[in-house]
Order: sequence, then C-alpha cells, then structure tokens
Amino acid sequence: MIEELRQYFENIYGDSNDTRIFFAPGRVNLIGEHIDYNGGHVFPCALNFGTYVIAKKRNDDLVRLYSKNFEELGIMEFSLNDLVYQKEHDWANYPKGVIHIFKKMGLSLDVGFDAVYFGNIPNGAGLSSSASVELATSVMLKELFRFDVDMITMVKMSQRAENEFVGVNCGIMDQFAVGMGKKDNAILLDCDTLEYRYSSIQLKDASLVITNTNKRRGLADSKYNERRSECERALSQLKTKLDIESLGELTEEQFEENKHLITNETDRKRAKHAVYENRRTLKAVEALERGDLKEFGELMKESHISLRDDYEVTGKELDTLVELAWGQQGTIGSRMTGAGFGGCTVSIVENDKIDKFIENVGKKYKEIIGYEATFYVAKIGDGAKEIK
Repeated sequence: MIEELRQYFENIYGDSNDTRIFFAPGRVNLIGEHIDYNGGHVFPCALNFGTYVIAKKRNDDLVRLYSKNFEELGIMEFSLNDLVYQKEHDWANYPKGVIHIFKKMGLSLDVGFDAVYFGNIPNGAGLSSSASVELATSVMLKELFRFDVDMITMVKMSQRAENEFVGVNCGIMDQFAVGMGKKDNAILLDCDTLEYRYSSIQLKDASLVITNTNKRRGLADSKYNERRSECERALSQLKTKLDIESLGELTEEQFEENKHLITNETDRKRAKHAVYENRRTLKAVEALERGDLKEFGELMKESHISLRDDYEVTGKELDTLVELAWGQQGTIGSRMTGAGFGGCTVSIVENDKIDKFIENVGKKYKEIIGYEATFYVAKIGDGAKEIK
C-alpha cells in the first residue's frame, strides 16, 4: 500500500521524495445511536480500514489536494489565504475546513502542501468517511508542521470543521472514535463531558460483520439536522420543570413521569429514543464486560426497533437487512449503525456461521430490494496516526 501511494503521488505531482504517510480509520458504533448530540453515551470502535494521506510541504502558500476516490474531480487547488467553503471543491472542503480551524486556533501553516488521499471506507456507507478524512488531515498537519497539539484537541477541531465549515451539525462521536480508537477495544464515551474509558471487546468465537445497504444516504444530512432540532425542542419543554442540560441526564422513569411536558407527539418520540438508548448503551457495556454476549445482542435488537419506530431513521433497506440477520442461525445481534436512511448495519455473528450468513442475507436482500448488499468482516483497529 505504501509503495503504491508513493507511486501514485509521483504520477500526480512529480516527485515523491520527502513524502510522509498518515492514516485515520473508519468507525462503527456498536450501540448508542443518535444520542451523541443529546448528551448520551455511545460505544463506537475504530475499524482496520480508513483513509490514507500521503503529503509533502511546498515552498509557497498553495494547497493542492487529490483523491484517488474522486479522480474525475482532478486536483483541488487553493491558497492558505483563501480558506472558504466552495461547493465545487466537493470532498476537499473537509480537509480545507480542518486547515481553517487550525488557523483559527492560532496554528497557522507557514507554507502549503501537496497531498493525495485514498480511502477504502465505502463512501456514503455511514462508517464515517468524513471524520476519517478530517482526522487524517489533522494528524498530517500536526506532524508536517510540528504543531504542539494533542489528539483530543484535534478531535474537537475536526468536529468544528464539519459543524462550522461544512455545515453538518454532527456530534463528537465520529471524530472521537476515529482519533482515539484502540485495537480490540470499543470506547464508552460520555458525549456531554467527554469522559471515556476503553472496554475490551472479547467476541470469543464471533466477529463483527458490517453490511452496506448500498443505498446512498441522500436524506441523511437534512434529516439529521431535523432530528437534532426535534430533540432540542423536547429538551427545552422538559427544562420548564426539570433542572437538566441534556436528555442524556434522564432515567427512563424520569422521562415517563415528565413526558407530558413535551406537547408535540413526534418530539416526544424522538426524546424517548434518546433517553432509552442512552440507558441501553450503559446496560450493553455492562453485559459485554460480564461476557454476556446474548444480552448485548438483545439490546442491539431493542436499539434498532427504537431507531425504526421512535426515531424513524431506518428505511426499507436497513430494516430488511436487520430483519434478515435476526432470522439467521449464528446471529447474536444486529442493528443499523450511523445516521440511517441507508448506510450500514452491524451484526455480531458466530464465526462458523459467517459464510452462510453472508450467502443467505445477501441472496434474500437482493430478491427484496433489487440490488446487492456488500459485506465486510471487520477487525477493531487503532486510531489516527502517522505510518512510519
């Protein structure tokens, strides 16, 4: 891969001497969906595939970016003095946004750079290709320009780039999992306080199987912002009586006692999901740490049902995949993961049943939906870093 990237860089820009290579993973959230912006707990892990960047400094203030995934768009070029969002710069607005936030934080680049990006995360699959690009860029800037900045600060700056520069109102989970990932561990993260701990993932004789619906998530960004607004409205009505700052502070009992304060039925359903999903996540991590995979799987199922019925972010493709997975021998748990409306499911499947799982679910999904799903047997990897 490294030699291939160097050769590719040389083909685009000429000389690959003095280039350095950086990597940031994709992520999958095992449980705790759509609660990172509601002050809840999430339980993501980094994956062993993601975004590679090969880069070297220039002698002027130009930045030139090229993506092997979007070759038809060619080289994106801009000056360090002209860091504004441009629709025609497409994917390059993510790294440009990171440079912009670094600059706002007093970490200004003295010269520009040339870079080639290559990602093996399925684009639009909901495995966080945007956060992967952002953290790969952050680590590259830190190392190339010798900035004194730690990973959690880069995680926050990458989130700001997506919120303020790109205009997607995402929570902190994606960037945190991509930056702070640890091999064979998931992260229990309190999205309100950023308190976190690693939890060893012992799947024994089972593996994570990620299944891509191959439906592009065209709706996801607009619906994401809509769900966020619905939860904010619900919270503001609860706050007329309760001394809380986020939905994640409530127990199920407190919610049931006070849900009448939320006058809009849709807002009430959204808030119910946030409260119950947060508690489910804490129970799921406890179950996993006890070695009770069966209970973890049941809680994954409950999570999907809540996302389908109360949060309404699944859709036919995700529901079909998950329901087919539930019916397969060897499935311990399965649910949608990510923003929804397409993207991926995550399943825990017994190793000796994985081939049959892929064959059966794949065949039936194609019969029902009309096109194929893609399956990845995933390993849990480390967070963003330079590849020496």
